[in-house]
Amino acid sequence: MPLTLKFLGGVGTVTGSKHLLRGPGLSVLVDCGLFQGYKQLRLKNWAPFPVWPQEIATVVLTHAHLDHSGYIPLLVKQGFPGQILCTPATRDLCEVLLRDSGHLLERDAEFANRHGFSKHKPAQPLYTVADAEASLVLVRDVQWSRRRHGYIARRRELYRS
Repeated sequence: MPLTLKFLGGVGTVTGSKHLLRGPGLSVLVDCGLFQGYKQLRLKNWAPFPVWPQEIATVVLTHAHLDHSGYIPLLVKQGFPGQILCTPATRDLCEVLLRDSGHLLERDAEFANRHGFSKHKPAQPLYTVADAEASLVLVRDVQWSRRRHGYIARRRELYRS
């Protein structure tokens, strides 16, 4: 089986980043973001995930912005069993962002139900704080290689001279 890269989000827009890398014994999702912005983009968050979440072994997060990490609670809720790898700083930010996102989604659904403007009866949040917390259990820290980082910093210094 050849190495393939499939774009599952972030296509035609700058939001909803999801890239699936597959090869022999490899199934890695790079980023797992929410679609944000216009309604037609946000509706994509409700569509079925384009691959079985159980087929993905690992998620690698490049950073914590919701358009790169905000779909993680849904992926876990749909059965993703693997680990989520990121730097300690990204993990710390995701702990705040994903819980807060779940809280805001819950509040939006409550507001829609109270004021009766949702076409769904009752309106449901995309995910909840509890869903976010369940997904955070799968997050694992990965340290940047100091040696490699030092190499890159030295190369930058050479170009500045």
